[in-house]
Amino acid sequence: MHLPAELLYHPEHTWARIDGDVATVGITDFAQKELGDVVYVELPETGRTLSVGEVFGTVESTKSVSELYSPVEGEVMEVNAELEDAPERINEDPYGVGWMIRVRLSPDFDRSVLLGADAYRARVEG
Repeated sequence: MHLPAELLYHPEHTWARIDGDVATVGITDFAQKELGDVVYVELPETGRTLSVGEVFGTVESTKSVSELYSPVEGEVMEVNAELEDAPERINEDPYGVGWMIRVRLSPDFDRSVLLGADAYRARVEG
């Protein structure tokens, strides 16, 4: 399981790459492997405000439909529109071209609610 050390992780299998006051968000390598082939993704509209742990969309695979939980708090400023026509990018590169949303972080956002790579790995490997 690939877990980049520079990312922060939500227990519900999403990640955040924080750069200043913007977070890029997607699902983890673990999650995309558990889902299998992703065939559809539903993402929020830009301008929507999210809280940590709030459902921001769904991802559908050949096995199931799963909700997506926000690892951050703030306003959705960009959605990866390429996933609409090519949802398989989530399987191909969940930390790169398979990113889902970009969020302008709330000034109140507390990063300490998220897990580092080692803590997330320990959680999913039991």
